[in-house]
Amino acid sequence: MAADFAWMRRAAYSEAMPAAPRIAAASLFSPEDWAPFQQRSAWIGPLLVLHCWAAIVAAVVVGVVWPWLIPLSIMIIGTRQLGLAILMHEAAHGGLSPNPRLNDFLGHWLCAVPVGASLRAYRPYHLSHHKYAQQPEDPDLPLSTPFPVTRASLRRKLVRDLTGQTFFKQRVLFALKAFRDARDEDLAEGAVVTGKSVAPFLLVNAGLLAVCIVAGAWWAWLVLWLLPMATWFPMVTRLRNIAEHACVEGSSHDAFRAARTTRANWLARALIAPYWVNFHAEHHLFMHVPCWRLPDLHYALHARPEGARMEVADGYAQVLKRATSRA
Repeated sequence: MAADFAWMRRAAYSEAMPAAPRIAAASLFSPEDWAPFQQRSAWIGPLLVLHCWAAIVAAVVVGVVWPWLIPLSIMIIGTRQLGLAILMHEAAHGGLSPNPRLNDFLGHWLCAVPVGASLRAYRPYHLSHHKYAQQPEDPDLPLSTPFPVTRASLRRKLVRDLTGQTFFKQRVLFALKAFRDARDEDLAEGAVVTGKSVAPFLLVNAGLLAVCIVAGAWWAWLVLWLLPMATWFPMVTRLRNIAEHACVEGSSHDAFRAARTTRANWLARALIAPYWVNFHAEHHLFMHVPCWRLPDLHYALHARPEGARMEVADGYAQVLKRATSRA
């Protein structure tokens, strides 16, 4: 790893031995085999940010020109809003650019702020999640401990997402300090990444609204930006959270089972899991590997005997079946 990001390692591991189990790359890979996974790129991260925004703009244009395709545009835009959050996550690990200032600028202003997040608030929170993954100190534990649930319970959660109730709790109640229950799975992650960036969020969204007004489609901001953020984005975020950690046996004591990887076809990548977020087991094993190298890391790990211990689901339907196994 570049020396510029050594401070992030210190921030994650300086206080004590991490509570979550760890595995050293040297125990699995030779220096030559591991070297490609340590390399940072000066251009891939910025291109991913550009790709995300290009997909959003294209989906907005499609919805404006062909209004009957607005439902599809909402799904695509909501998933790319999740994509912005995922690229913010990448920036939290220093993966968008080997230049720390550029990494943080891209991660905060072009990824986090437009969806109501704060890279500065998210980074220490998320590194704490890695340090204590699936331990009592893990701040994301409320996202996985309720599962498995009944199908009716999951339906209620998804209805809350798709009707804007989760959005209201995360973006309004938390911002007004009216909700303080840290055990609520709707707020465990959402609150910390959405409640501390209100002014920049409003400023950037005012700019997006102004662009829509100048383009002669003021309603596009409401229907093709805010509506996806209030509906599809919370829903796919929940599905991602369930898939990553829920119902993984041995996750608290086996580094290879700290998280789940979910196989995703092109449709799942377009509507649920952008930017390789589905390779979460690999990410928890080696959190500084850039997201675009996670597929190669997946195959490299499964070429070794230890890879058989990792939790891999064949798709999101299989994950949800397991997550709703409670009678």
